[in-house]
Amino acid sequence: MAQSAISVDAHHEHQHDTFKLLGFWIFLVTDCIIFACLFAVYAVLRTHTDGDLTGRELFEVKGFTAETFILLASSFTSGLASLAMHKGSKKQLLGWLAVTVLLGLSFVGLEITEFANMASEGAKITTNGFLSSFFTLVGTHGLHVSFGLIWMIGVMVQIGRHDIDSLTKEKVTIVGLYWHFLDVVWIFIFTVVYLLGVM
Repeated sequence: MAQSAISVDAHHEHQHDTFKLLGFWIFLVTDCIIFACLFAVYAVLRTHTDGDLTGRELFEVKGFTAETFILLASSFTSGLASLAMHKGSKKQLLGWLAVTVLLGLSFVGLEITEFANMASEGAKITTNGFLSSFFTLVGTHGLHVSFGLIWMIGVMVQIGRHDIDSLTKEKVTIVGLYWHFLDVVWIFIFTVVYLLGVM
């Protein structure tokens, strides 16, 4: 009887985990659709500058290169956090997650500085179609990164309280996948928006 109850509980727990993972993938697919739409809008409006400043005049190569390096580095440290988790090292796991958070905060800080500098030059979201699509696309990615940082900090708090268990392992894996997804989106932004913009 006891074994039967344990088996039912294990089955329900497995179903619950499956639904949570399915929910995450649905969320990720939805995000893909959102970013695909934003890229499409940017592709249409990128030449609609109305004689104002263009990407060639606004984008600073050093700035967006630094942002790219920092975000890719954070993806690497997120991967190291996953390796530490599989080794069962709580200290290393929290350490690498903390480094990832610091890199993510640096990225967001650089992006805010970039936006502020552009606004000081008169390049605002309401200036023209190009800037509207630019700020919407890049800003949406920045908001996603900010959300990911809050999520990651929440996971770190849970690990600190409950140690490494099946639940925290699942959460670290999911937030890691989300973080890598944001890196992939940024590579497209780096290529389509910044590199093509300065050419």
